[in-house]
Amino acid sequence: MDPSGTTTPERLWSAAQLAEHLGVPVKTIHQWRYLQKGPRGFRVGRHLRFRPADVRAWVDEQIESSK
Repeated sequence: MDPSGTTTPERLWSAAQLAEHLGVPVKTIHQWRYLQKGPRGFRVGRHLRFRPADVRAWVDEQIESSK
């Protein structure tokens, strides 16, 4: 929380940051997006961004579906 008592939102991730986090090439992130397989992302102007919470939820789904 910040001094005002509100929570500070998490910083959005770029495709490169997401790729680094997941340990995959950036090209894979773009392929997943094209195939609608990867974590939910959105555009901020021309820039593709991902919310860390959405990425964590997607990873959890992948773990559950692989059981």
